[in-house]
Amino acid sequence: MERIRLTNTVFEGLNNVYVLDGPADGGDPDELVLVDAGVALPEVREQLADGLADLGYGIADVDRVLLTHWHADHAGLAGAIQSESGATIHAHEADAPLVAGDEDSLLEERRLQGEKFREWGMPEGPRAELVDFLEGHADLGGEPCDVEPFADGEEFAVNDRTLEAVHLPGHAAGLTAFHDPAADEAFVGDAILPKYTPNVGGADVRVEAPLASYVGSLLELIDLDPGTAWPGHRDRIDDPAGRAATILRHHVERTENVVDALADLGPSTPWEVSAALFGDLHGIHVLHGPGEAYAHLDHLAEAGVAERDGTRYALVDADPDVSALFPDPGIDRVVEWAGE
Repeated sequence: MERIRLTNTVFEGLNNVYVLDGPADGGDPDELVLVDAGVALPEVREQLADGLADLGYGIADVDRVLLTHWHADHAGLAGAIQSESGATIHAHEADAPLVAGDEDSLLEERRLQGEKFREWGMPEGPRAELVDFLEGHADLGGEPCDVEPFADGEEFAVNDRTLEAVHLPGHAAGLTAFHDPAADEAFVGDAILPKYTPNVGGADVRVEAPLASYVGSLLELIDLDPGTAWPGHRDRIDDPAGRAATILRHHVERTENVVDALADLGPSTPWEVSAALFGDLHGIHVLHGPGEAYAHLDHLAEAGVAERDGTRYALVDADPDVSALFPDPGIDRVVEWAGE
């Protein structure tokens, strides 16, 4: 396995594309397979081509692309790769229509975004700024392509590997890790990241009960306990279960912060809680900030700690035991990011 690092100045930055190019014994590959594809920018396509050339390949040699999820910085170049090579593109069934560029699915995703913007109490000015940002970067998703959907548990034979699809929704509805038990490693996309915590609530508005869904995925990763995780951004994670437990604890702390914000502000919208948590927001963070606040408010409402009235949430329990609203990850080790 080889990694190609791609720039990304729009989203989280430093995307990874993983090249599965041959048997572990160094023999000739039966096929050339990529995990993720990078964002659809000319300079990023050039970086991908250069990275493949360094390994003795061209984009035309790619046989398959396994996508961890539909976001443009992971799937944007899939269509261009398919156009040049005829590669088969694989995506989880929840994300496949968006990757394929299905017009009805794209329109529905935009409709849901607009609905959430109203539910979150997003003011007109920031909403207009966000819409302009999203529309101005729509081409980063790349050209439409034919997509082969897969389901949780499906296996992919790749040269001498067998990769199992492990569905980990939360950050995205179809986010999937590809687990290689024999190598004790997993390609995890944005399920866990080494530096940041993946956005929940705003990154994919299709996800219902986003925080609960994501917590379930963190527990799934802890249970899977691969020795190494290869994330969609930045460097490898050497204790994925520990990192997942750290992120879970982060969400407990963030929920406590949301409770404190509601106690200070009184009945509030997700936008107002987001402002208390994160301050002024611009660009893609106009989506991610209130989405994150909403995910935690929704979790509190489902637990009966808060109640929703229109666009506002208010505390029902003034002094809740927030830790009781989350499962125990079952491990005590904490893995924080270190290094660039």
